[in-house]
Amino acid sequence: IFIDKENHENKTLDELFNYYGSDKANIFSKSNRAGHGFSDFYTKHLNKFIKKKINILEIGSYAGSSAAAFVKYIPDSKVYCFDINISNFEYSSDKIQVFGLDINNKNKVEKKIKQIFEKNKFENFDLIIDDGSHYLSDILFSLNFFFKYLKKNGLFVIEDFKHPDYYKYNRNVEHISVSKVLDNLENKIFFPSRIINQKNQTILMNSINQIYRYKGNLKDSDICFIEKL
Repeated sequence: IFIDKENHENKTLDELFNYYGSDKANIFSKSNRAGHGFSDFYTKHLNKFIKKKINILEIGSYAGSSAAAFVKYIPDSKVYCFDINISNFEYSSDKIQVFGLDINNKNKVEKKIKQIFEKNKFENFDLIIDDGSHYLSDILFSLNFFFKYLKKNGLFVIEDFKHPDYYKYNRNVEHISVSKVLDNLENKIFFPSRIINQKNQTILMNSINQIYRYKGNLKDSDICFIEKL
């Protein structure tokens, strides 16, 4: 579905999430049930980007619903979508690029990011959103690996970061929870980890300005925004 000719001027981000079928909306239009309700939190934190030219990396894009909403909400934005399975992608736009990638393949991901920067002539992303598998190992890997590709004052968003607390199948490694990782990074307390080594913990501790945590509509709706210094 080519969306560039669609006019959604003055629509709220929640209306756009709903229109394109993202469960980030208060009402998930594809099933007419409650969505996660992340719209207000995104609106609050994306306000500073509305009139700017920004580049967004979205990890875990599925059908591209939220990518479509973001490029309509922030007129001068581009979204780069990484997903292990891009066969579900429904939307097309000159502002959206889609790549079939397993984020755990560091070499391929690093090569692709370098290509994106060189081809599109920018360095680092203004906004990085992890809405991937929600496996504990993948959440930790994403934070450890992708945070360095975030611009100063940029935002790193982790959706559903408490899924490993709620669902045993998402807790696929022996590790402290994401919540405890965030607490320790804020308080500059080192923690045992085979995924985020002490050197990278130090880098994160010295690079994070503030962490904002929010509860959405559903019992498993949790989102955090990590602001980079």
